[in-house]
Amino acid sequence: METLLQRTWLRRGPAARLLWPVALLFGVLVRLRRALYQANLLHSDKMPVPVVVVGNVVAGGAGKTPTVIALVQHLQAAGLRAGVVSRGYGRSSDDCLEVLPETSPQHSGDEPALIRRATQAPVFVAARRVDAARALLAAHPSTQVIVCDDGLQHYALQRDIEIAVFDERGAGNGWLLPAGPLREPWPERLQRGVGPDGHGIDLVLHTGAVPAFGGFRSTRRLADHALRADGSRVALDSLAGTALIALAGIARPQAFFGMLQAQGLNLAETRSLPDHYDFDSYPRPSDMGYTLICTEKDGVKLFSRQTDALAVPLVFEPEPAFFAAFDALLAHRLSPLPSSHGHQTA
Repeated sequence: METLLQRTWLRRGPAARLLWPVALLFGVLVRLRRALYQANLLHSDKMPVPVVVVGNVVAGGAGKTPTVIALVQHLQAAGLRAGVVSRGYGRSSDDCLEVLPETSPQHSGDEPALIRRATQAPVFVAARRVDAARALLAAHPSTQVIVCDDGLQHYALQRDIEIAVFDERGAGNGWLLPAGPLREPWPERLQRGVGPDGHGIDLVLHTGAVPAFGGFRSTRRLADHALRADGSRVALDSLAGTALIALAGIARPQAFFGMLQAQGLNLAETRSLPDHYDFDSYPRPSDMGYTLICTEKDGVKLFSRQTDALAVPLVFEPEPAFFAAFDALLAHRLSPLPSSHGHQTA
C-alpha cells in the first residue's frame, strides 16, 4: 500500500484525481489550524535559546535524520552546545525521557537512538516536542541551540530557523494529502508570514542526487566500513565474497540495497521492511551461512537480537554553502557565533 501511494503521488493520474476533493478539505483544515495559532487561539511556546526545526512538507522519509546529525556535528565543531528533541516516532511509550546509551530503542525510537549514538549530544523525546525541549533545557541548562528532528507542523514549539528537506521526489504531484504527498501547500510555505509565528521556511536542502527545484545540494554515500554490535569496524571491501542478506526498515529500502550493490557486494536476498520496523517479530534466517547487513538506523534495534549483524553508516554531507547560509541565519539569533572549524559527518 505504501509503495502504491508513493507511485500515485508522483503524478496527477486517475487515483490522485479521485482523492483530490479530500485533499481540498485537508487544505482547509491545514490553513484553519495555522490561522488559530496566528490568532493566538492555540498556544505556542518560545524557548530561551534558538530552535532549529528540520523537517519536510512531504509524507515519508526524505533525509531529516542525517541532516539533524550533520547540523549537530557542525554546531559542535563551531564550539556550540547543541541538544536534540524528537517525538520518537514508532516507540513503545509516549512519556518524556532522555535518550541515554543504555536506553532501549524501543522506548526512545530508532532515529533518536541513532542521533544520540552519532553525536553524543543530549537527546530528549516526548509526545509533544515542546515538552521535550523544556526537559532538555532543565536537564542541560548550558544548551545553546535546540535542533528539532521533524516538526515543521508542530506549531506548539516556536522556531527560529526552519529547514525543509526533500529527496528525489521533490514535491511529487504538488497536491496535498491524500491526493499527493504534501502535508501543507508548497511553495506557499516558503513565504514569510505563512507560519504560525510569522515565520517561513528559511533553507531548502535536497538529499537526492538530482534536486527537483532550487535549494542547497548534498551528497550521501555509504561509509567504507560496517559496524558490529560492539562498535568495531569491518571494511566493506572485505565482504565482497560474502553471501549477504540485506535488510532495510527505512522509507526507501531499495536505495540502500542499490548502494550496497554499487560497492560490489553480493546480496543473496534483500528484505524490505516497514519504516521504523521494531524487529520484535523478525525471524532469524534458517540458512546460517548468510551474514545480515542493514542500515545503521536498523542496527540500533537489530543488534540486541542479532549480535552478529553488520550495520553500514551513511556519510551525509550538505554542501558548504548550506552551512554558510545556516551560520548567517544563526548569527542573528545567537551572538557571537564561534568561528567554525569544519564539520563532521555521520
